[in-house]
Amino acid sequence: MAKIGVMIDKMFEDVEYTQPVKAFQEAGHEIINLGIRKIEVNGKKGKASVQIDEKIADCDSSKFDAILIPGGCSPDNLRGEPEAVEFIQKFSETNRPIFAICHAPQLLITAQLIDGRKITGWKSIVQDIKNAGGKYQDQEVVEDGNLISSRGPSDIPAFISACLKKLDNINY
Repeated sequence: MAKIGVMIDKMFEDVEYTQPVKAFQEAGHEIINLGIRKIEVNGKKGKASVQIDEKIADCDSSKFDAILIPGGCSPDNLRGEPEAVEFIQKFSETNRPIFAICHAPQLLITAQLIDGRKITGWKSIVQDIKNAGGKYQDQEVVEDGNLISSRGPSDIPAFISACLKKLDNINY
């Protein structure tokens, strides 16, 4: 099964972490929480907390089969950390799946990974996506090669379904 790295920081959107992670674990996939520091981070709704398993700066991106980036304020926090930007850039070179929901494209924008790509995200970052060269699509799930994106919490069931389907097609 897949080893999925979750890039996460404080003020993440609770359900954009808890629901996909639960579905991935129930399908037999391993979750490794990646952060700037090995601390516990809390969701912005206060309903979920996550213990960081590994510091991004100490991780080899090639050891993961997929990366999940939950939304909320977390992607904006991560985009300000050079090691997080470098990590997702290196991971993208593997052409393995990146699962991005809500505000997650903020990290991908800073990493310069969406130019020419079809992508969706939260309504407040639509212009940012377009300014970065992304081809914004107002759909619950957008798949462009290894990149699967969704707009927000209401899209989680479709997002999970698309992500699980993508994971089923990985050769381990």
